[in-house]
Amino acid sequence: MRLKVISLVIGILSGLSACSTTEKATNVTVTEDNQQQRIPDVLNASGLFNKAISKQGIHKIQLLYSAREAAIIEQDWQTLEQACLALESKNSVDHVQNKLYIALARKEMANYTDALSILRTLSEQLKLPEHQGWHQYLMGSIYASQQLPKKALVHYFKASDIAYQNNLTFASLNDETWRALQQLSSYALERFDTGSVVQQGWTKLAKYQQIYLGTGVELHQAMNNWQRRFINHPASYILPKEVTQAVLLSPYETKKLAILLPQSGPSERLGAALKNGFLAASDNWPDSEIFFIDEMQTNIEIEAQLAQNQADFVIGPLLKNNIEKLSDSSTLHVLPTIHLNTKSSQSQQNPNHYYFALNPEHEVEQALVHFLAKKYQKPMLLAPDSSSGKRLVEHFSEQWRLYSEAAPEVGLYTDSKNMAKVIANLLEVENSKQRIKTIESLYRKTDIESETRSRRDIDVIYILGNASETRLLKPYLDVNVSTFAPKIPLYASSRSYSRRIDTTDKSDLEGLYFTEQPWMLPNTTDNRALRNQYMQLWPEQADIEQRLFAMAFDAVALIGEIKQLAKIPGKEFIGLTGQLSIKSDNTIHRRLKWAQYYKQQIRTINLNEQAPLPLFMQSAAAENRILKK
Repeated sequence: MRLKVISLVIGILSGLSACSTTEKATNVTVTEDNQQQRIPDVLNASGLFNKAISKQGIHKIQLLYSAREAAIIEQDWQTLEQACLALESKNSVDHVQNKLYIALARKEMANYTDALSILRTLSEQLKLPEHQGWHQYLMGSIYASQQLPKKALVHYFKASDIAYQNNLTFASLNDETWRALQQLSSYALERFDTGSVVQQGWTKLAKYQQIYLGTGVELHQAMNNWQRRFINHPASYILPKEVTQAVLLSPYETKKLAILLPQSGPSERLGAALKNGFLAASDNWPDSEIFFIDEMQTNIEIEAQLAQNQADFVIGPLLKNNIEKLSDSSTLHVLPTIHLNTKSSQSQQNPNHYYFALNPEHEVEQALVHFLAKKYQKPMLLAPDSSSGKRLVEHFSEQWRLYSEAAPEVGLYTDSKNMAKVIANLLEVENSKQRIKTIESLYRKTDIESETRSRRDIDVIYILGNASETRLLKPYLDVNVSTFAPKIPLYASSRSYSRRIDTTDKSDLEGLYFTEQPWMLPNTTDNRALRNQYMQLWPEQADIEQRLFAMAFDAVALIGEIKQLAKIPGKEFIGLTGQLSIKSDNTIHRRLKWAQYYKQQIRTINLNEQAPLPLFMQSAAAENRILKK
């Protein structure tokens, strides 16, 4: 049976509206020799629209139809919107289809609020399968644009079911469905592996790709089994391309691993900590040769050693200025590399270069997602008045503004002496004390019992200080929050935690939640034997050295996984430093463990990290909930 094609190229749903033709200029003969003719001018979308404005009646409508279809082909979204708005007043127009075109144009121009509003108003007017499918596709694509693949797939699967049941094809739907699926973790894919045959087919294909990626024979077998089970599935077209690419994603074959780390200068101590981690990881690489190069050397010296040792993979450098220094190195450019820091602004895009850093911004984002999942409205941030403290506060505030109209309160302290004052001012405790003094002055002969009150709108506090600062801040917060008010939950980053300091009494930190890499938490890492051996060898090492050891160990372990992580954003690697994945730009993203001080012990917990809705979507979601009641 021949499929009806509803695509952007030929004009989605155009068969439901009046036919239209593109007007062309009349042929004009050249008068010189009557042999050459002028080639007819074909107007583009903008030209057709401008010509339509000067016309009347059916001729105007035909030109507007032509401008609309040309605008889709040219991806001229502004002209598409203009042509559709001009057609809205015409009785002969399919107004549902026309509104869908307007929603498409506004979505493509990143005017998501208006696009979503139009789609919501059309929900009750969708009678035809073509309209219903296209409506679901547009809803999904808006969610996908906001990095919400789970919500996007709910609509993509509905559109795919409509297309399958009615022999329709919606342009870009299959490609976007596949992209969204590749962003899901294996756990999320399991949750989607239900529902219709179409949905299960999509989900199982994505699961097979994650499981067998880079395995060659096993992947082919899994794909063949899938194809026999899901005959004529819309995802079938993906198989040849994906299988070919997946086979090419076999792990890097590393025989000679070069590691660049600081072996001289002020960062030598950090280099030594890394070296311990690399050597510990080398036990799992018995067939590979590892050699170390001092990254503080000149480019010429480093390149010479890479060539002399015939390196086929590189880890490092650690220091960002050395990454910048080597950004122009032709030798390093051709070698697959895991840099141990964030990407330099001077670094060119290289598909075989990756960036692995203990990035505190990832922790800030993880905490923010949890706060929004808990529906906290007014966070208070406490951070040192330093460049790093201000950077993290600004990063949190920028991200928070995408999801909330209420700006967070920020307190920056310079040292331990002014912490109490900063907290008291933020919680407006001083105002309460002043009111008490005023009342006491009016009733001097009467004993008045009083207690200060703190502001009630702060509903969560996030500490970005180090371990010593956190242990000073927590008691100040306890005494400045009014006993009449609900207890404000306290959170902190991994900077607040120290294995060395934490051997003392933990009672001052009771109830505090914080993020930390598994390696640093007691009885959390899966590799207990490695942790015990580490503590026997280096029982007195500082926290930064312990974290760098785990980072080095993970960097070596990532070599066999990193191609696949870069290919599938939803694929994760469980490491000593956290759950590692690559979302974009070959940057390794870390998701840390949540822990809490509880009864003078530390316990790991799972906290809600449901992806938040952007601000422009929240009002629509609230209205939908009201309508469903």
